[in-house]
Amino acid sequence: MVRLAAGTVLALAATAGLLAVTLPLSASGQGRDGDDGDRGQRTVAAGAGAPAKVADAPPVTGRGTGRDPLSDTERSRAERIALSGTGAAALRADGEDVTGRKSGPQHISTELPEGSGAKRRAEVLFYDYAREALVRKTVDLGAGKVTETSVSHGTQPPPAWAEAHEAAGLLLKDPLGSGLRADYRRATGKPLTSADQLGTQGLGYVPRERRGDALDACGKQRCVRLFTRVAGGGPWIDTKQFVINLSDRSVHRLVAR
Repeated sequence: MVRLAAGTVLALAATAGLLAVTLPLSASGQGRDGDDGDRGQRTVAAGAGAPAKVADAPPVTGRGTGRDPLSDTERSRAERIALSGTGAAALRADGEDVTGRKSGPQHISTELPEGSGAKRRAEVLFYDYAREALVRKTVDLGAGKVTETSVSHGTQPPPAWAEAHEAAGLLLKDPLGSGLRADYRRATGKPLTSADQLGTQGLGYVPRERRGDALDACGKQRCVRLFTRVAGGGPWIDTKQFVINLSDRSVHRLVAR
């Protein structure tokens, strides 16, 4: 049984137990349930149990200087530049996102690179599910061009919100998600039919040593664990015991070894 966690304390005798949840610093910050994040900040306008209706936070426009945080305008421009120009055509055409669509690679993050100096640069990360590869592009925002590209395998940055959301949908539809569905109904009195009814944050999963099971693929493939709650700031539901492999779209229960 998935357990409800203490976020908003509920007196639910039927649940397996209450526990405190602390989000790790390496968890994705791109939550769409009122969580602080980079471009993914959202305001939720829905009651518990209702499909979350989200509104984008006001855009941060303009251009910063030095080590100022990237504005929304700069992020959008950097991402557009990263997928244009020489060498990007194949990535756009053949790259695969977390849903399996051949619509270009999955965007992960856009941040200031370390040691960027006086020049205004952005580091854009994509994960190409077609190649199981992390694509890193450094963009010179002043010149409007990509100055460096690297491709690596077996490198797993924290998942983007879109990946955590997709993982929640896979868990929801899997037989192992029965506890999540049951505890959501106990908390809200309504059925859980869509990942949009959950606030989600993701944490990358790579086993520390070989396990001799399906989770050995994680690291080479893209795997995540989830922190979930009822949308709209509702109670946390403990789903940390599950690992979702986004590459082969399978769900596993994490068993201690």
